[in-house]
Amino acid sequence: MTSNARGLPGLRGTDHIGFTVPDLDAAVDFFVNVIGCEAFYELGPFKADDDWMQTHLDVHPRALMQRLSFLRCKHGSNFEIFQYEAPDQNRRQPRNSDIGGHHLAFYVDDMAAAVAHLKANGVRVLGEPTRSKGASAGQSWVYFLSPWGMQLELVSYPGGKAYEKDTERRLWHCARPQE
Repeated sequence: MTSNARGLPGLRGTDHIGFTVPDLDAAVDFFVNVIGCEAFYELGPFKADDDWMQTHLDVHPRALMQRLSFLRCKHGSNFEIFQYEAPDQNRRQPRNSDIGGHHLAFYVDDMAAAVAHLKANGVRVLGEPTRSKGASAGQSWVYFLSPWGMQLELVSYPGGKAYEKDTERRLWHCARPQE
């Protein structure tokens, strides 16, 4: 079955980003108390004696989803954070260069204040903020690691990015404070 329509009918945006952590309580504490997200609710545990987990989630059929927690992160996407146990679980955190590698980026108004906050909370910041070039000129960014090694990033471009001079379209749509 093929369709000539471009994209998903009715698409409005990203509802949530889901990821698995080794310790749900520690992850929720980090995202709430260090990053500034808001915890909403938890569900679980979920386990199936048939092949439901494999059929619906593409995980080992005996996987146990111990719990999951939904968090709201200001004006961005929600997070659905899982804690699993599975016989074939890979406990190594992927790097950006690995297939399936990823990171979450948080927009901040004040890069220096945000970096200082992370360091004051014992968070490992990878290098110093970098100034982007080309279409992203005007942006500064820096990577940091969660306590379990997940890659995260701070980004800031209070004066906008270079590409914005040529279009009304915006990648980030949250209103920035006026200078």
